[in-house]
Amino acid sequence: MPTRTSKPLIVATSRLIKLCANITKLLSYIFHAVLPNKRFTLPAYAAPWLAPKNDSTIPRIIWQTNFTNRVTLPVYLNYLFNRLMAPRFEYRFMITEARSDFIKENFDDALFTSYSKLQIGAAQADFWRLMVLYKYGGVYLDIDAHAIWPLARVVPTDIDELYVTTRKGELSNYFIASKPGNPNLRRLIDQVQQNIEENTLTNVFELTGPGVFIQLLDQRTVPTVSYRHACNQGNFTNEHFQYIDKKAGKWTREQKKVSIIRQEEP
Repeated sequence: MPTRTSKPLIVATSRLIKLCANITKLLSYIFHAVLPNKRFTLPAYAAPWLAPKNDSTIPRIIWQTNFTNRVTLPVYLNYLFNRLMAPRFEYRFMITEARSDFIKENFDDALFTSYSKLQIGAAQADFWRLMVLYKYGGVYLDIDAHAIWPLARVVPTDIDELYVTTRKGELSNYFIASKPGNPNLRRLIDQVQQNIEENTLTNVFELTGPGVFIQLLDQRTVPTVSYRHACNQGNFTNEHFQYIDKKAGKWTREQKKVSIIRQEEP
């Protein structure tokens, strides 16, 4: 994990990364104006660029998901940058249909039924990331998130879990590192399932997202790292490039038009 002496260097590095990433983002508007239909393919699996050095409690796997594997240049550059920052990590990616298949094959019918009630992709992704990390372990990153320091240094080989904190000092879920079978992930899975079955919450944030982490996990007892020293969002890409092929747009807009949980017929 980042040390007190390394933190100023990490912050300075992150600012340089942000500058370069924003330049590529601006240039991407020109690229897609010239080639509006050009898309790049995110692989379902990619081997590590370099052989892992040591065994690790948290498996050296990066997990990501999206509604499609055909993405714009900024999203693809974000993917490539994460590979650069984690050359000894393998990469695994699932689209919507693959997420559903994974849960059906690896968890009980009750969990799959609860998951299947979710109608908004972001809520599905929230639930899936908990289950895939509980099953296999690794590091989950949102599709617009990128490491700002070598991931192997952010996630040491001898820790069981690591959670990111936001500018407000609250827990979030766009970066999660965990060993398989983590009891805290099981608690989060059970709480999300309970939220779905009770169906009293109307916001993705509280129902399946960071709100569940804030509710259940005590920052005094779980290891955390500030976003300033681990992972940033939205530098390479933005809402336009992420949802250019999705009419419903970002979940914050979608949840205003569509019920998060599918309503059962009377």
